[in-house]
Amino acid sequence: MNHLRRCASSPSPAGGGRSQWPAGSTAALDGARASEAPEPRLAGDGMVWLLVLAELLTFGLLFASFAVARRLQPGMFAQGQAELSLSTGVLNTLLLVAGSWAAVRAVRSFEADRRVAGARWLLAALAGAVGFLVVKSHEFLGKVQAGFDWATNTFTLLYTLLTGFHYLHVLVGAIVFAVLWHKARQGAYSQSDHMGPISGAVFWHMVDLLWMVLFPLVYVIR
Repeated sequence: MNHLRRCASSPSPAGGGRSQWPAGSTAALDGARASEAPEPRLAGDGMVWLLVLAELLTFGLLFASFAVARRLQPGMFAQGQAELSLSTGVLNTLLLVAGSWAAVRAVRSFEADRRVAGARWLLAALAGAVGFLVVKSHEFLGKVQAGFDWATNTFTLLYTLLTGFHYLHVLVGAIVFAVLWHKARQGAYSQSDHMGPISGAVFWHMVDLLWMVLFPLVYVIR
């Protein structure tokens, strides 16, 4: 043991503790390791990310329009927002978050090659999307029965545009989850091929994120 310690602590005979590797060898090894490392990339298909960016820009303009209009007409917007149901908005928030969590679990299951579990999590994500659509449809129906008119004023117009446009995105997300679940049941996704569920999860996270801005902006902040 003492002999090993002396060998480990003794300086290099070639130059006062310097490495005995030839010049440039360390750099070559580092370059080889770097070339072997996988290049970082966005999860999902590139077209999905282009769609996400376009939708975020569109909603961003609508959000800004709502905020500016509320500042210019605070009384009208306060009256309109007072007629909205916060409990319904909270329930919809929980459903969207549950759908996002289920989508992530589905992707993790396919990465572990647990195909049956992945299909079940996709079904759970679909249930979250359908639940949102049911709750939101009930809200819309109640407003129509109460005589709601989207063209009444600026608030009703922007409320209809924001919530209606987001509703359509949730509907698309539900259709995507239904297709993914159907294909997953047929064994289409595995550890080596699960780009579809990843892309579907990316789209749904965008839908979830949009609601996280829409809900406080339209329902809470006054």
